[in-house]
Amino acid sequence: MKYKNSKEYMGSNKRLWNEMTPIHVKSDTYAVDEFKKGKDSLHCVEIEEVGDVTGKALLHLQCHFGLDSLSWARRGAKVTGVDFSDKAISFAKNLSNEIEVNADFICSNICELDKQLKGDFDIVYTSYGVLAWLPDIAEWARIVSHFVKPGGFFYIVEFHPFSHVFADENVQDLKVHYPYFQGKQPLYFPPGPTYADKNSHLENPSYEWQHTIGDIVTSLIDHGLSIKFLHEFPFSVYEGLPFLVKGDDGLWYLPDGREDIPLLFSLKAHKEET
Repeated sequence: MKYKNSKEYMGSNKRLWNEMTPIHVKSDTYAVDEFKKGKDSLHCVEIEEVGDVTGKALLHLQCHFGLDSLSWARRGAKVTGVDFSDKAISFAKNLSNEIEVNADFICSNICELDKQLKGDFDIVYTSYGVLAWLPDIAEWARIVSHFVKPGGFFYIVEFHPFSHVFADENVQDLKVHYPYFQGKQPLYFPPGPTYADKNSHLENPSYEWQHTIGDIVTSLIDHGLSIKFLHEFPFSVYEGLPFLVKGDDGLWYLPDGREDIPLLFSLKAHKEET
């Protein structure tokens, strides 16, 4: 679906992410100092499901300021990271040089990436909090497929769109607050703190889009990818809902052992060799 004023929405979001990046770099959430000392920023789900990346060309879409990109590079991948925030890409390049881990970083709107980047990749990868910033999921899928080489695969691990409908702190009475299906306009969120620092004060609002599991899967199939698996999980890697409880494994769960709703999903899609 095409949205009126998409460029204005994306411009506002870019200003927001430029504003958030220096806050995130200093936040405990991202723990950059620990990362510089060798801590891996990746989580158990993607490490297990992506598998060995040694010698593989990996394109990381919406890479923010590069921690996960550089974590994959430390694991042996030849990484190219992409983000629309120029401040994030600038920091990613500086961090790459500082820790002496090679990776390429490109500042680009995802849906215009084929105008700036040539070639294809063994793995196209994206994760955690990325899809809500995309107004056109079909165009996103086109870009994904464009950069997956024949015989390669696309992988995403993401917060489950069903978990986005809730904004109720009472877990005993979960209520639908936001729509599961995207309407004619994006959701508007006024300026507030960033998720990585609850004491921060941002000046820019955000505009976000809701993409259903059906939209995501169908758009990838429509652009020539074959779904290998779709997994759904009753836990999250982040306290996305205010009533989640952190487990001993570092993951976040509904309290009292409940598994009522999916909090994460992962998907792997292959491109057939020609």
